[in-house]
Amino acid sequence: MMFRFSLSSILTAALGLQIFTSASAADVQATPKVPRFSTEHMDKSVEPAVDFYHYAVGNWKKNNPVPADKARWGGFDELTERNHHLIRALLEEASTSSAAPTTPQRQVGDFYMSAMDTNLIERLAFKPIEADLERVAATRSIEELMRLLAELHLSGINAMFGESVYADLKNSTVYAFYLSQGGLGLPDRDYYLAEGFAKQREAYVEHVAKMLAMLGDSEAEAKSKAKSIFDLETALARASKSRTDLRDAEKNYHKFNTAELIAKHPALPLRAFFTASGVHNLPAMVVRQPEFFAALETLVKERPLDDWKTYIRWHVLRSAAPLLHGAAEKESFAFYGTVLNGQPEQEPRWRRASTMINGSIGEALGKLYVQKHYPPEAKARMTELIDNLKVVFRERLQKLEWMTDATRAKALAKFDRFTQKIGHPEKFRDYSSVEIRRDDFVGNVKRAAIFESNRDLGRIGKPVDKTEWRMTPQTVNAYANPTQNEIVFPAAILQPPFFDTEMDDAVNYGGIGFVIGHEITHHFDDQGRKFDAEGNLNEWWTEADAKAFEARAQKTVDQYGSYEALPGVKVNGRLSLGENIGDLGGITVAYEALQRALAKDPSKRRKIDGFTPEQRFFLSASQIWRINWREAALRRQVTVGPHSPGQFRGIGPHVNVQEFFDAFGIKEGAAQWRPMELRAKIW
Repeated sequence: MMFRFSLSSILTAALGLQIFTSASAADVQATPKVPRFSTEHMDKSVEPAVDFYHYAVGNWKKNNPVPADKARWGGFDELTERNHHLIRALLEEASTSSAAPTTPQRQVGDFYMSAMDTNLIERLAFKPIEADLERVAATRSIEELMRLLAELHLSGINAMFGESVYADLKNSTVYAFYLSQGGLGLPDRDYYLAEGFAKQREAYVEHVAKMLAMLGDSEAEAKSKAKSIFDLETALARASKSRTDLRDAEKNYHKFNTAELIAKHPALPLRAFFTASGVHNLPAMVVRQPEFFAALETLVKERPLDDWKTYIRWHVLRSAAPLLHGAAEKESFAFYGTVLNGQPEQEPRWRRASTMINGSIGEALGKLYVQKHYPPEAKARMTELIDNLKVVFRERLQKLEWMTDATRAKALAKFDRFTQKIGHPEKFRDYSSVEIRRDDFVGNVKRAAIFESNRDLGRIGKPVDKTEWRMTPQTVNAYANPTQNEIVFPAAILQPPFFDTEMDDAVNYGGIGFVIGHEITHHFDDQGRKFDAEGNLNEWWTEADAKAFEARAQKTVDQYGSYEALPGVKVNGRLSLGENIGDLGGITVAYEALQRALAKDPSKRRKIDGFTPEQRFFLSASQIWRINWREAALRRQVTVGPHSPGQFRGIGPHVNVQEFFDAFGIKEGAAQWRPMELRAKIW
């Protein structure tokens, strides 16, 4: 499920901005090579029956350690890095543009120059956030603080709790306003509560104290306030649901009459927040975690106003720190980059500026990207691949032995309403009303966030825009949108190692075919299956069919829950269930689609580089998940990420498929063999 960008989410990807006046000679690098499938990535000294993943990617893993400025390095990252070099050329060209100030080229160029003007950023120090800090200091009541909080939320600083605008899960034709748990400075509640994160907690308190001291607090004040902030956030964490519990769409949907919600929490000035947000006239809204807001009200009653002011002040500082002068951004990176992700060095400034622009005015940049780097023929080839996989999936729905006819009819009706978006929006977002200045980096980020917030808030109760994209064209990713019953593939992912016009069908079906099948299957995973043909959260399954599905899904939970990412740290099979089901569906549907393509053109059924099409398919499906990790980043992924780490995605689906064992002659008793009774087979 996608929600609008927040300043904090953008900064998570753009942690820290190194001090460069301009790109140094050492910083200027050639565009990385195309990261395509290759048998050279394999380690043929390993038997596929012993460790297939290492067999498929072992040489790549050995020859591609994680770069100093990355927390992980994999196939996605190789393509993303190459993509950012292409984007960098666009940004530098745009920065010299003499186009009108409101054109995409000029806005992107001016934004980029504001990010690169480190001399000005250094001179300004904390000045860009002084006004917000002064307003926090001047607050005299919790009502005033809630009004200020609403304005901070508009600029993307989601302290205390979260709010968003998205299609109503039970009336998907209109936009709804959502309230949700939030307000943490660490990545997840487990970082506050779980035994394994004690060192990170200690480092966080030290980091907060350092940042407050930098802002002007005495050492004693900074330490005292850091402890108060941590204690308050820990209380919020205790009131928060786990990542696994947050996945249950039904249990995280609670619609309230707005007046009743306000009356339900008399000590929590929600009316002040709603009025300042401009949503006080809404008849109803969705509270995703009502128990969190009950706990928050108790905390507001128990904690003095000064504690909340200290907490809000910290979140203003924390959110802006990566955009500020050298001392602030380096300390921010030292914690969020190095401590939490194990990343020794920051990415080059241009790279992080690119990420920031993508998250702020992404479709303006996307328009330039598409004009330069998206050939129209890519869409035609993708459409053909998707159509081929849709035929396979539909036929599977028609003949599933475990599904009754009553549920099957509704499943087919849902699938027949299924749509796809490929490449880029037909109409790009218009940012002409956003003021972008070459001398105001923090202001540009803030104004772009306010633009997005107001755009979203203005749509509440109005019809959902079905043409809208929730990812920019230059994003290397894809997604399934349950409320619109669609899958979406941005232009940037239609490149090697996923989609390669120079490769055979087997490699492409094992790459982008796998990804297409994955996204299709998301509409029928443990949560996606709960949405009906109209995209509404609705129980359309018979009780018997739901139980049959859950029994099959449990095998996937058990399988991935047995994988050990780090000593004593196993994958959370429940948290990653939806993605693992997606991978299982992706591999099986893509394989069958490949077989149909080979049957249509038998001349393609030949060995290449000594491997059959079936072997190349499974090798490709492993190579797209090639990856090396830093330990801290891997621990974080297992804790908060819905995806299993790549080393398990590159083998986990395979061992549920007999055709995989047949392709490589893997027999019962081999280390890689998975007994038939343990294999998951759902779609």
